[in-house]
Amino acid sequence: MNILVTGGAGFIGSNFIYYMLKKHPTYRIVCIDALTYAGNLATLEKAMQNPNFRFFKGDITDRKAVYGLFEEEKFDAVINFAAESHVDRSIEAPEVFLKTNILGTQVLLDAARKYGNIRYHQVSTDEVYGDLPLDRPDLFFTEETPIHTSSPYSASKASADLLVMAYYRTYGLPVTISRCSNNYGPYHFPEKLIPLMLINALEGKPLPVYGNGLNVRDWLYVEDHCKAIDLIVHKGRHGEIYNVGGHNEKTNLEVVHTLLRILGKDDSLITFVKDRPGHDRRYAIDPSKIQRELGWYPETNFNDGLRLTVNWYLANTGWWEDILSGEYLRRSSQ
Repeated sequence: MNILVTGGAGFIGSNFIYYMLKKHPTYRIVCIDALTYAGNLATLEKAMQNPNFRFFKGDITDRKAVYGLFEEEKFDAVINFAAESHVDRSIEAPEVFLKTNILGTQVLLDAARKYGNIRYHQVSTDEVYGDLPLDRPDLFFTEETPIHTSSPYSASKASADLLVMAYYRTYGLPVTISRCSNNYGPYHFPEKLIPLMLINALEGKPLPVYGNGLNVRDWLYVEDHCKAIDLIVHKGRHGEIYNVGGHNEKTNLEVVHTLLRILGKDDSLITFVKDRPGHDRRYAIDPSKIQRELGWYPETNFNDGLRLTVNWYLANTGWWEDILSGEYLRRSSQ
Protein backbone atom coordinates (compact mmCIF):
# COMPACT_ATOMS: atom_id res chain seq x y z
CA MET A 1 0.00 0.00 0.00
CA ASN A 2 0.95 3.61 -0.58
CA ILE A 3 -0.40 5.66 2.34
CA LEU A 4 -0.57 9.40 2.87
CA VAL A 5 -0.19 10.45 6.50
CA THR A 6 -1.02 14.10 7.11
CA GLY A 7 0.42 15.92 10.11
CA GLY A 8 3.08 13.26 10.49
CA ALA A 9 5.65 15.59 12.05
CA GLY A 10 3.37 15.98 15.07
CA PHE A 11 2.87 13.75 18.08
CA ILE A 12 0.42 10.99 17.12
CA GLY A 13 1.15 11.16 13.39
CA SER A 14 4.87 10.57 13.88
CA ASN A 15 4.27 7.65 16.23
CA PHE A 16 1.91 6.18 13.64
CA ILE A 17 4.54 6.52 10.90
CA TYR A 18 7.12 4.66 12.97
CA TYR A 19 4.58 2.01 13.89
CA MET A 20 3.55 1.45 10.26
CA LEU A 21 7.10 1.35 8.90
CA LYS A 22 7.88 -1.38 11.42
CA LYS A 23 4.58 -3.30 11.17
CA HIS A 24 4.27 -3.10 7.37
CA PRO A 25 7.83 -2.88 6.00
CA THR A 26 6.68 -3.18 2.37
CA TYR A 27 4.30 -0.20 2.60
CA ARG A 28 5.26 3.21 1.27
CA ILE A 29 4.46 6.04 3.70
CA VAL A 30 4.29 9.64 2.49
CA CYS A 31 3.96 12.41 5.07
CA ILE A 32 2.67 15.90 4.39
CA ASP A 33 3.12 18.46 7.14
CA ALA A 34 3.12 22.26 7.12
CA LEU A 35 5.67 22.32 9.96
CA THR A 36 3.74 24.88 11.97
CA TYR A 37 4.83 25.40 15.58
CA ALA A 38 3.71 21.89 16.62
CA GLY A 39 5.42 20.12 13.71
CA ASN A 40 9.05 19.21 14.25
CA LEU A 41 11.11 17.80 11.39
CA ALA A 42 13.60 16.36 13.89
CA THR A 43 10.84 14.02 15.01
CA LEU A 44 11.06 12.24 11.65
CA GLU A 45 14.86 12.00 11.42
CA LYS A 46 14.91 8.21 11.80
CA ALA A 47 12.02 7.76 9.35
CA MET A 48 13.95 9.78 6.75
CA GLN A 49 16.52 6.98 6.65
CA ASN A 50 13.89 4.49 5.45
CA PRO A 51 13.65 4.22 1.63
CA ASN A 52 9.90 3.58 1.93
CA PHE A 53 9.30 6.97 3.54
CA ARG A 54 8.92 10.38 1.90
CA PHE A 55 8.40 13.76 3.54
CA PHE A 56 6.61 16.58 1.72
CA LYS A 57 6.38 20.02 3.27
CA GLY A 58 2.95 21.41 2.54
CA ASP A 59 -0.33 22.67 3.97
CA ILE A 60 -3.43 20.50 3.64
CA THR A 61 -5.45 23.65 2.86
CA ASP A 62 -3.29 24.23 -0.25
CA ARG A 63 -5.44 22.53 -2.86
CA LYS A 64 -2.88 22.80 -5.67
CA ALA A 65 -0.10 21.24 -3.60
CA VAL A 66 -2.35 18.47 -2.25
CA TYR A 67 -3.74 17.59 -5.69
CA GLY A 68 -0.23 17.52 -7.13
CA LEU A 69 0.90 15.10 -4.45
CA PHE A 70 -2.12 12.83 -5.00
CA GLU A 71 -1.57 12.83 -8.75
CA GLU A 72 2.11 11.96 -8.35
CA GLU A 73 1.86 9.30 -5.64
CA LYS A 74 -1.34 7.40 -6.54
CA PHE A 75 -2.29 6.78 -2.90
CA ASP A 76 -4.27 3.78 -1.71
CA ALA A 77 -5.28 5.38 1.59
CA VAL A 78 -5.25 8.72 3.42
CA ILE A 79 -5.01 9.05 7.20
CA ASN A 80 -5.62 12.58 8.41
CA PHE A 81 -3.83 13.49 11.64
CA ALA A 82 -3.21 17.10 10.58
CA ALA A 83 -4.96 19.44 13.00
CA GLU A 84 -4.55 22.38 15.27
CA SER A 85 -5.20 20.67 18.58
CA HIS A 86 -4.36 22.81 21.62
CA VAL A 87 -7.56 23.95 23.37
CA ASP A 88 -5.97 27.02 24.98
CA ARG A 89 -4.72 28.24 21.60
CA SER A 90 -8.17 27.71 20.06
CA ILE A 91 -9.68 29.94 22.71
CA GLU A 92 -7.20 32.69 21.88
CA ALA A 93 -7.27 32.34 18.06
CA PRO A 94 -10.16 30.23 16.71
CA GLU A 95 -9.72 31.11 13.02
CA VAL A 96 -6.64 29.00 12.34
CA PHE A 97 -8.40 25.97 13.88
CA LEU A 98 -11.38 26.39 11.57
CA LYS A 99 -9.14 26.75 8.53
CA THR A 100 -6.90 23.75 9.15
CA ASN A 101 -9.34 21.38 10.80
CA ILE A 102 -12.37 22.00 8.57
CA LEU A 103 -11.17 23.43 5.25
CA GLY A 104 -8.06 21.24 5.27
CA THR A 105 -10.25 18.17 5.74
CA GLN A 106 -12.42 19.27 2.82
CA VAL A 107 -9.40 19.57 0.52
CA LEU A 108 -8.26 16.06 1.47
CA LEU A 109 -11.73 14.62 0.95
CA ASP A 110 -11.99 16.29 -2.46
CA ALA A 111 -8.59 14.90 -3.42
CA ALA A 112 -9.57 11.41 -2.27
CA ARG A 113 -12.67 11.62 -4.48
CA LYS A 114 -10.88 13.08 -7.47
CA TYR A 115 -8.04 10.57 -7.56
CA GLY A 116 -9.87 7.26 -7.36
CA ASN A 117 -12.31 7.26 -4.44
CA ILE A 118 -9.41 6.59 -2.10
CA ARG A 119 -9.85 5.03 1.34
CA TYR A 120 -10.00 7.89 3.86
CA HIS A 121 -9.61 7.82 7.64
CA GLN A 122 -10.21 10.81 9.90
CA VAL A 123 -8.44 10.93 13.26
CA SER A 124 -10.80 12.77 15.60
CA THR A 125 -11.15 13.23 19.35
CA ASP A 126 -13.45 12.35 22.23
CA GLU A 127 -13.74 16.10 22.88
CA VAL A 128 -16.46 16.34 20.21
CA TYR A 129 -18.81 14.72 22.76
CA GLY A 130 -18.36 17.51 25.31
CA ASP A 131 -17.94 16.27 28.86
CA LEU A 132 -19.49 14.02 31.50
CA PRO A 133 -20.39 14.83 35.11
CA LEU A 134 -17.84 13.89 37.73
CA ASP A 135 -20.52 12.31 39.92
CA ARG A 136 -21.66 9.80 37.24
CA PRO A 137 -18.81 7.32 36.81
CA ASP A 138 -21.27 4.96 35.14
CA LEU A 139 -21.58 7.21 32.07
CA PHE A 140 -19.31 6.82 29.02
CA PHE A 141 -19.10 8.23 25.52
CA THR A 142 -20.34 5.82 22.87
CA GLU A 143 -20.42 6.30 19.12
CA GLU A 144 -24.09 7.27 19.48
CA THR A 145 -23.41 10.03 22.05
CA PRO A 146 -24.58 13.35 20.54
CA ILE A 147 -21.93 15.90 19.61
CA HIS A 148 -21.80 18.65 22.23
CA THR A 149 -18.63 20.71 21.84
CA SER A 150 -17.08 23.01 24.44
CA SER A 151 -14.25 24.86 22.66
CA PRO A 152 -13.42 26.20 19.19
CA TYR A 153 -11.02 23.26 18.87
CA SER A 154 -13.61 20.57 19.56
CA ALA A 155 -16.18 22.42 17.41
CA SER A 156 -13.76 22.42 14.48
CA LYS A 157 -13.07 18.69 14.89
CA ALA A 158 -16.78 17.90 15.14
CA SER A 159 -17.40 19.95 11.98
CA ALA A 160 -14.73 17.95 10.16
CA ASP A 161 -16.31 14.68 11.32
CA LEU A 162 -19.71 15.75 9.97
CA LEU A 163 -18.07 16.66 6.66
CA VAL A 164 -16.40 13.26 6.43
CA MET A 165 -19.71 11.46 7.00
CA ALA A 166 -21.41 13.72 4.46
CA TYR A 167 -18.86 12.66 1.81
CA TYR A 168 -19.63 9.04 2.63
CA ARG A 169 -23.37 9.51 2.29
CA THR A 170 -23.35 11.91 -0.67
CA TYR A 171 -20.44 10.60 -2.74
CA GLY A 172 -19.91 7.07 -1.45
CA LEU A 173 -16.34 7.84 -0.37
CA PRO A 174 -14.98 4.92 1.73
CA VAL A 175 -14.40 6.64 5.07
CA THR A 176 -13.98 5.85 8.74
CA ILE A 177 -13.53 8.04 11.81
CA SER A 178 -11.78 7.26 15.10
CA ARG A 179 -12.40 9.28 18.24
CA CYS A 180 -9.70 8.77 20.81
CA SER A 181 -9.11 9.66 24.43
CA ASN A 182 -6.03 11.60 25.60
CA ASN A 183 -2.79 10.16 24.25
CA TYR A 184 0.63 10.25 25.87
CA GLY A 185 4.07 8.95 24.92
CA PRO A 186 7.19 9.91 22.91
CA TYR A 187 7.31 13.09 20.80
CA HIS A 188 4.44 14.75 22.70
CA PHE A 189 4.73 18.53 22.25
CA PRO A 190 5.84 20.23 25.50
CA GLU A 191 2.76 22.45 25.84
CA LYS A 192 0.53 19.45 26.64
CA LEU A 193 -0.12 18.28 30.21
CA ILE A 194 2.21 15.30 30.67
CA PRO A 195 5.31 16.62 28.85
CA LEU A 196 4.83 20.10 30.33
CA MET A 197 4.69 18.76 33.88
CA LEU A 198 7.52 16.31 33.23
CA ILE A 199 9.89 18.93 31.82
CA ASN A 200 9.00 21.55 34.45
CA ALA A 201 9.63 18.99 37.19
CA LEU A 202 13.01 18.08 35.70
CA GLU A 203 13.94 21.76 35.69
CA GLY A 204 12.56 22.43 39.18
CA LYS A 205 9.92 24.84 37.85
CA PRO A 206 6.32 25.19 39.15
CA LEU A 207 3.77 22.73 37.76
CA PRO A 208 0.68 24.78 36.78
CA VAL A 209 -2.52 22.78 37.39
CA TYR A 210 -5.84 24.27 36.27
CA GLY A 211 -8.51 24.88 38.93
CA ASN A 212 -8.56 22.18 41.59
CA GLY A 213 -6.97 19.55 39.33
CA LEU A 214 -9.97 17.21 39.59
CA ASN A 215 -10.89 17.22 35.89
CA VAL A 216 -10.80 13.62 34.65
CA ARG A 217 -9.28 12.31 31.41
CA ASP A 218 -9.08 8.80 29.95
CA TRP A 219 -5.42 8.17 29.04
CA LEU A 220 -4.15 5.94 26.24
CA TYR A 221 -0.54 5.15 25.37
CA VAL A 222 0.09 6.40 21.84
CA GLU A 223 1.27 3.08 20.39
CA ASP A 224 -2.01 1.47 21.41
CA HIS A 225 -3.80 4.21 19.47
CA CYS A 226 -1.61 3.54 16.42
CA LYS A 227 -2.55 -0.15 16.54
CA ALA A 228 -6.23 0.79 16.62
CA ILE A 229 -5.95 3.05 13.57
CA ASP A 230 -4.05 0.36 11.66
CA LEU A 231 -6.88 -2.08 12.36
CA ILE A 232 -9.60 0.41 11.42
CA VAL A 233 -7.94 1.32 8.12
CA HIS A 234 -7.54 -2.33 7.11
CA LYS A 235 -10.67 -3.91 8.60
CA GLY A 236 -13.08 -1.17 9.71
CA ARG A 237 -16.50 -0.87 8.11
CA HIS A 238 -16.87 2.10 5.79
CA GLY A 239 -19.06 4.90 7.09
CA GLU A 240 -18.46 3.91 10.72
CA ILE A 241 -17.10 5.72 13.77
CA TYR A 242 -14.90 3.86 16.27
CA ASN A 243 -14.21 5.11 19.80
CA VAL A 244 -10.70 4.30 21.04
CA GLY A 245 -10.18 4.53 24.79
CA GLY A 246 -7.89 3.09 27.42
CA HIS A 247 -10.16 2.75 30.48
CA ASN A 248 -7.44 4.68 32.32
CA GLU A 249 -9.40 7.50 33.93
CA LYS A 250 -7.23 9.80 36.02
CA THR A 251 -7.71 13.28 37.45
CA ASN A 252 -5.13 15.79 36.25
CA LEU A 253 -3.84 15.90 39.81
CA GLU A 254 -3.39 12.12 39.90
CA VAL A 255 -1.37 12.28 36.68
CA VAL A 256 0.91 14.97 38.11
CA HIS A 257 1.38 13.13 41.42
CA THR A 258 2.28 9.91 39.56
CA LEU A 259 4.81 11.76 37.42
CA LEU A 260 6.43 13.32 40.48
CA ARG A 261 6.72 9.93 42.16
CA ILE A 262 8.42 8.43 39.10
CA LEU A 263 10.84 11.37 38.96
CA GLY A 264 11.46 11.38 42.70
CA LYS A 265 10.30 15.00 42.94
CA ASP A 266 8.37 16.78 45.68
CA ASP A 267 4.66 17.66 45.45
CA SER A 268 5.51 21.22 46.52
CA LEU A 269 6.20 22.00 42.83
CA ILE A 270 2.43 21.83 42.13
CA THR A 271 0.88 25.29 41.67
CA PHE A 272 -2.86 25.74 41.15
CA VAL A 273 -3.76 28.35 38.53
CA LYS A 274 -6.96 29.96 37.24
CA ASP A 275 -9.13 27.42 35.44
CA ARG A 276 -9.46 27.33 31.64
CA PRO A 277 -12.72 28.86 30.28
CA GLY A 278 -15.27 26.12 29.55
CA HIS A 279 -12.96 23.44 30.96
CA ASP A 280 -14.52 20.00 30.36
CA ARG A 281 -14.97 18.02 33.58
CA ARG A 282 -14.63 14.38 32.53
CA TYR A 283 -13.91 12.38 29.39
CA ALA A 284 -14.53 8.64 29.39
CA ILE A 285 -14.79 6.43 26.32
CA ASP A 286 -16.60 3.14 25.86
CA PRO A 287 -14.43 1.23 23.33
CA SER A 288 -16.76 -1.79 23.14
CA LYS A 289 -17.44 -1.40 19.42
CA ILE A 290 -13.80 -1.57 18.28
CA GLN A 291 -13.16 -4.41 20.72
CA ARG A 292 -16.17 -6.34 19.46
CA GLU A 293 -15.72 -5.75 15.73
CA LEU A 294 -11.94 -5.56 15.33
CA GLY A 295 -10.55 -7.26 18.42
CA TRP A 296 -8.59 -4.21 19.59
CA TYR A 297 -7.70 -3.82 23.26
CA PRO A 298 -5.28 -1.38 24.93
CA GLU A 299 -2.10 -3.23 25.91
CA THR A 300 -0.25 -0.65 28.02
CA ASN A 301 -1.40 0.18 31.54
CA PHE A 302 -1.02 3.78 32.63
CA ASN A 303 1.84 3.41 35.11
CA ASP A 304 3.93 1.37 32.66
CA GLY A 305 3.19 3.78 29.83
CA LEU A 306 4.07 6.77 31.96
CA ARG A 307 7.41 5.22 32.90
CA LEU A 308 8.13 4.52 29.23
CA THR A 309 7.27 8.15 28.47
CA VAL A 310 9.50 9.52 31.25
CA ASN A 311 12.38 7.32 30.10
CA TRP A 312 11.99 8.56 26.52
CA TYR A 313 12.10 12.23 27.58
CA LEU A 314 15.15 11.57 29.76
CA ALA A 315 16.90 9.87 26.85
CA ASN A 316 15.94 12.54 24.29
CA THR A 317 16.58 15.83 26.08
CA GLY A 318 17.93 17.40 22.89
CA TRP A 319 14.58 16.94 21.15
CA TRP A 320 12.56 18.92 23.69
CA GLU A 321 15.33 21.40 24.52
CA ASP A 322 15.37 22.46 20.85
CA ILE A 323 11.61 23.04 21.06
CA LEU A 324 11.85 25.10 24.23
CA SER A 325 14.65 27.24 22.73
CA GLY A 326 12.87 27.64 19.38
CA GLU A 327 15.79 26.08 17.51
CA TYR A 328 13.49 23.50 15.89
CA LEU A 329 11.58 26.27 14.12
CA ARG A 330 14.77 27.55 12.49
CA ARG A 331 15.54 24.08 11.16
CA SER A 332 11.98 23.56 9.90
CA SER A 333 12.06 26.83 7.97
CA GLN A 334 15.21 25.92 6.06
